[in-house]
Amino acid sequence: MREGVDDKPSILPVSDLRNYNEVFKNCRAGEPVFLTKNGRGRFVVLDIEDYEKDRAEKKLLVKLQEAEEAVADEKGWMSLDELKSAMETLDETKD
Repeated sequence: MREGVDDKPSILPVSDLRNYNEVFKNCRAGEPVFLTKNGRGRFVVLDIEDYEKDRAEKKLLVKLQEAEEAVADEKGWMSLDELKSAMETLDETKD
């Protein structure tokens, strides 16, 4: 959250979407707006940059998890001889 900004999250009833401009005024970068229905959390309105950042972070975490699993299973690792052979094969396909 930004300094000097109220630390309380913005929580509004979903019925406030009738006046969606007011809802959007509450939605700033780094500060999602939580919408409730019947007093329970139902939706979140995010700034598009925050949404894209969250998606990118999720993709990165998935890739990191895959890499950790590959290291644990020793998959994806090549010996020096296997690497040399792969590079020779690659060079041959270029010619």
